[in-house]
Amino acid sequence: MSLELNDVTLTHPDGDGVVTALDRVSVRVAPGELAAVVGPSGSGKSSLLAVAATLIRPDSGRVAVGGVETLGLRPRELSELRLGRVGIVFQQPNLIGSLTAVEQLVVTDHMRGRPAREARVRSMETLAAVGLSGKEHRRPHQLSGGERQRVNIARALAGRPSVLLVDEPTAALDHERGGRIMELLVEATGTFDVATLLVTHDTEYLDAADRVLEMRDGRLRVLAADRPGGL
Repeated sequence: MSLELNDVTLTHPDGDGVVTALDRVSVRVAPGELAAVVGPSGSGKSSLLAVAATLIRPDSGRVAVGGVETLGLRPRELSELRLGRVGIVFQQPNLIGSLTAVEQLVVTDHMRGRPAREARVRSMETLAAVGLSGKEHRRPHQLSGGERQRVNIARALAGRPSVLLVDEPTAALDHERGGRIMELLVEATGTFDVATLLVTHDTEYLDAADRVLEMRDGRLRVLAADRPGGL
């Protein structure tokens, strides 16, 4: 499994009490599989992504990314793990306005220590894989909303991660562009053989997912699955 959370509990202080954001959550996502998580606001979806990304350490339970057990790692080791094995697609692309599409990816690859020429070649290949051939040298203001989201996805995939975590990728897009982004995520999941965990409020595109999970009050349950797989 590329992503595995087992019996994970996460709590937050809330005034004089405690809120349980994740209540003994277990989920496994295999390479080449896209699992979608739905649920109301405040149900724990964002906390689930944060724990899976190793940005928040849970109170208890087990988290493994790309076969690496994370809970015993030091902060520097976690940063290296995220940089090398985790790709994150944020709801807003947050692209740097002065950089072209390819430069957005190259900058991140430099952080991984990849030589400049190699980083540029791989960045061009990744942009082509998300349908942006011919637009590699355009800056964010020269791209449509859907194209900016494609750069966002390409940037997350540039490091060839084991795990892809996606937060509300269609929230700022119209129906047609949202559908295309979901199709792209399904295709990229297979092409890059990455374990994709996607959080969304939009139930319109869930047929594209291999599994659909629902988060309520910090608990996770299976709603639908196209093929056998662990929760």
